[in-house]
Amino acid sequence: MEWYVIPLFIVGLICLIKGGDWFVDGASGIAKRFKIPQILIGATVVSIGTTLPEVMVSATSAVQGFGSMAYGNAIGSIICNTALIAAITVAIKPASADRRPLLAPSIFFFATAIFYVCIAIFLKDFARWVGIVLLITFIGYMVTTILLMRRKDDTPEELAETEAYGEVLPPKTKGPQLIKEIAFIIIGATLIAVGAKLMVDNATIMAKFFGMSEALIALTIVALGTSLPELVTAITALIKGHSNMSLGNIIGANLFNLVLVSGVSITIAPFALPSEELLLGMPVSMILDIPVALLSMVILVVPTLFRQRLSRIQGISLLVIYVGYTVARFLI
Repeated sequence: MEWYVIPLFIVGLICLIKGGDWFVDGASGIAKRFKIPQILIGATVVSIGTTLPEVMVSATSAVQGFGSMAYGNAIGSIICNTALIAAITVAIKPASADRRPLLAPSIFFFATAIFYVCIAIFLKDFARWVGIVLLITFIGYMVTTILLMRRKDDTPEELAETEAYGEVLPPKTKGPQLIKEIAFIIIGATLIAVGAKLMVDNATIMAKFFGMSEALIALTIVALGTSLPELVTAITALIKGHSNMSLGNIIGANLFNLVLVSGVSITIAPFALPSEELLLGMPVSMILDIPVALLSMVILVVPTLFRQRLSRIQGISLLVIYVGYTVARFLI
């Protein structure tokens, strides 16, 4: 292993932390300025920024012919986002969650997940048309979200000061501040992407040095590495008091892992369902990976939609699932 691997890993970590800080500042500032619910901002602008590493890693893997790496990265990132990152934030600081802005990303996620699972079970082949359908779904989600944002004018003025909408900016705030917020988002997203790439590349080198398989690297090291932006953003948002943005970011990022990350990689280079690893005569992904990803999202989202509040027991349950899944993955 080369001497520079660990220093580059540390540089990547620093880029992630600072990028996450600026990204949340910019996104929360825009949410306050236009009175947009933080969950909605988290499920769109923040999610796209924090999903950039997954897009880059999966697209590169697909082009190089490593379909299993692209597939494992998308599914593994959903598991990391939900059962580790969301679990940590929920376990530390449970918060209320408005059902309305949460509905759209949740419905899109589960509808896409059903489509994804059906392709895996019945066709066992992710053809180019599947990738195109996923990308069209991404466009449909963004259009739907924009329409929801346009309806913000129908929101009673007094709701603008609630936690869901953030603190109202002074009326005298001028254009330069908006430019600064946009710059924070762009620079923050860039640092996040660069930092994640440095960490993933060098973590993969270290993992291979210690003899880990490619499939295991994709579902653990790479998935966790490309999910670090979500982790950094979630922790930063939590510290700054934007828990709703953190929740929206997790759900939006999970949706984007299916429709954008998988959509781009499948469209560029279609691949068959990875079947190198078997469990009970079936691909491990069908027995373990996909079920854990879906179960984690059900535990996070469904109770929250009904109760409009996250509970500490959800976070603890998800952490137990993540630990159990990781141990099982290393033992297989």
